[in-house]
Amino acid sequence: MEKQVEAIVEWLRQQLKQSGAKGFVVGVSGGIDSAVVANLIKRAAPENSLGVLLPIYTKPEHMTDSQKVIEKCGIDSLTLDLTESHNVMYSYIQDQLKGKNEFNESTDQLAGANLRARLRMSALYTVATNYNYLVVGTDNAAEWYTGYFTKYGDGGVDILPIVDFTKSEVRELAKYLDVPEEVITKAPSADLWEDQTDEKEMGTTYDRIDAYLGGEEIPEKDKDIIELLHKRSAHKRDPLPQYKRKS
Repeated sequence: MEKQVEAIVEWLRQQLKQSGAKGFVVGVSGGIDSAVVANLIKRAAPENSLGVLLPIYTKPEHMTDSQKVIEKCGIDSLTLDLTESHNVMYSYIQDQLKGKNEFNESTDQLAGANLRARLRMSALYTVATNYNYLVVGTDNAAEWYTGYFTKYGDGGVDILPIVDFTKSEVRELAKYLDVPEEVITKAPSADLWEDQTDEKEMGTTYDRIDAYLGGEEIPEKDKDIIELLHKRSAHKRDPLPQYKRKS
């Protein structure tokens, strides 16, 4: 892990040189992936790294975990509570759709959750522009393969330093980086709605996704779920379709 951390930190520094940016910003959620990234960018740019807490109806325990990560790795921080912004914007959109009798209750939870992720992305880029920083993503290999991220939300970033690492490898990185134990062991959650967890939403576990990505045999049911998630989310990873005009 020491060699891996050193290599990532050097890669991060190269990204700054190539882009002309001054530093890094990451959204800190209280989860293991953002905790690892916060530690990595702090090592890469000690004086020019920022962790941003972006609560939207966020449980106090998630905020507590976020603060523990911030304090332990010593990164500069900023808190932007977007709860009211989300409420005002989504309520307005809902009212307009209801006025046209076209409001779809079956997609209400997902639409509201995706708006949370996209508001957070917008806030991070606003902060990044202020400092001339790069927005650093927190997706790991399992999330990338299954598409477990919001398009133009938490998937809207400049660089992805841990996207080649499985969830189990991220846990090892977290232990090496001395991330708080309660953050390492908590159930992964994107904090998109009440009592939401990643594995409950995906229908499989990170351990099985990691095993599948490593070429191991897993139950057929889990294999089918993983491949379906991968297929459905291809549009998130592929370049945007572009019409080529006729000559």
